[in-house]
Amino acid sequence: MVTGRVAPHLVMLGVMVLLSACGIIDANLALAGFSNTGLITVVAMFVVAAGIHHSGGVDLVVQHLLRSPRSVRSAQARIAVPVSLLSGFLNNTPVVATMIPAVHAWSRKIGISPSKLMMPLSYSAILGGTLTLIGTSTNLVVNGQYQELTGEAGFSVFSITAVGLPVAVIGLAAMLLVLPRMLPDRKDQQKFGSMREFTLEVAVAFDGPLVGKSVGEAGLRELERLYLVEIERDGSVVTAVPSEERLCGGDRLVFAGDTQAISDLLRINGIVPSVHDDEPSLSKDRAERCLVEAALSPQSDVLGLTIRDARFRDRYGAVVLAVARGGERVSGNLGNIRLRPGDVLLLEARPAFISRQRYNKDFLLINDLGTETPRHDRAYVSWGILVVLVGAAALGWLSMLNAALLGAGLMIASGCCSVGQAQKAVDVPVILTIASSFALGGALQVTGAAELVAAQILSVSAGHPLLTILLVYLAVSVLTEVITNNAAAVLMIPIVLSMTASLGVEPEPFVIAVMMAASASFATPLGYQTNTMVFGPGGYRFMDFVRIGLPFNVFVGLVTVVVIALVYQVPW
Repeated sequence: MVTGRVAPHLVMLGVMVLLSACGIIDANLALAGFSNTGLITVVAMFVVAAGIHHSGGVDLVVQHLLRSPRSVRSAQARIAVPVSLLSGFLNNTPVVATMIPAVHAWSRKIGISPSKLMMPLSYSAILGGTLTLIGTSTNLVVNGQYQELTGEAGFSVFSITAVGLPVAVIGLAAMLLVLPRMLPDRKDQQKFGSMREFTLEVAVAFDGPLVGKSVGEAGLRELERLYLVEIERDGSVVTAVPSEERLCGGDRLVFAGDTQAISDLLRINGIVPSVHDDEPSLSKDRAERCLVEAALSPQSDVLGLTIRDARFRDRYGAVVLAVARGGERVSGNLGNIRLRPGDVLLLEARPAFISRQRYNKDFLLINDLGTETPRHDRAYVSWGILVVLVGAAALGWLSMLNAALLGAGLMIASGCCSVGQAQKAVDVPVILTIASSFALGGALQVTGAAELVAAQILSVSAGHPLLTILLVYLAVSVLTEVITNNAAAVLMIPIVLSMTASLGVEPEPFVIAVMMAASASFATPLGYQTNTMVFGPGGYRFMDFVRIGLPFNVFVGLVTVVVIALVYQVPW
């Protein structure tokens, strides 16, 4: 794992196989992780997060909270507060994955370098994940393993909050005080999709929230890399569109811009693909609809036809949204553009289009952009499901497992996400890493290795409870930076339980320390998944994380140990 040459899930699966094959653990113990309640809860929460994402729930947060800050510190605060709160109730990996493109587009809009915003995004999600038991997969996995090894009921949703909340508040305050000055200011070097300039035509939904708003109020003048060329309305064309122009239902908006900008535009609530009267849309249900780039081949049957006459909907089961030719935009109404060999079309299509047309002679190349249009009408429904899920678990009406499974089922049944989107949301390598880690944790327990390590830590701390908690935190923190946070936590829980049994003290503050240490990983881009995710978009170098994150690791660790001592009245 340290070298990075082999993926973590392959390493842990290999360890599980070796331990079982050598007879160190039996088959039941080797496979125990795959039936662990914490792991199944993690899977269900991935689906819940998918429902929030695909229904446009996160877009509501971006729209209402980010807006226009006056300084870098203000911009970072506008990210930190909503992201940390979101991460308290959703797995922080999908939260950051959803926010990266939104923050990237926002950084271009407000003129602040992404390198000033992406690291605070990751750190805020990490700190927010410590607010509740469901904030991060690590907490759920630790709770599941604790239940298995002790037979106890485990922790409630807000058991960790007494420690996590003050640590998160102090950590976020320190972050906002220091990071604006310490973070590098690098230009945006991230390449998003194709830099070809497309001609794009979309429409204003008749019953959407943009009707009656001006172009400026709708935010259509603030789109980076996307220019509003003209508006077609009732057979007439408005060119050189002023910001004060009011939008009407059915207006066709012609834009010029690149692929990423188009993806951002199509996430706006109230913008729909433009469809001509003689070419109906695919259907009102747009679940699983995706954006696809397709280059026309010289043998294509549609060459020489206008887009309207080509009838893509009947011919291919797709709708043309935009066209690029030779790196330049094509002038004129989208429906009247005559197609030529090499034209790159941006299509909205069903997933089957990609497999069906990949080797079709009509197209030289098909590229799935991995972008799906949110179902904004389900946004509030998805948030309602999350509130019910958390409330039912917090009040003790349902176990955390059953609440998560019910929430996942409701997300699919209500249409917040489709079955296909739910399947894609489950991060299989992460699940395999967690499940197979239990085998090594079990091996440490049954062979007596956990007791041996526990004895060594106790000898260093001389049995002092507070110093023992500090050493446990340090051990987990170091392990997290070199392997993975889930694996580090799973390996330490048997050791912690052996230590607390020797000391004759309650294990809860020590287990909380493991949860906090496994999550609070700031020092490298490899130690935590969200750090890895922002590494590229922020334009960072490895030493940026070491220079900023290592002191932050130490600071958060000391604060955590002090808070644990105060909350659980650990003797000093």
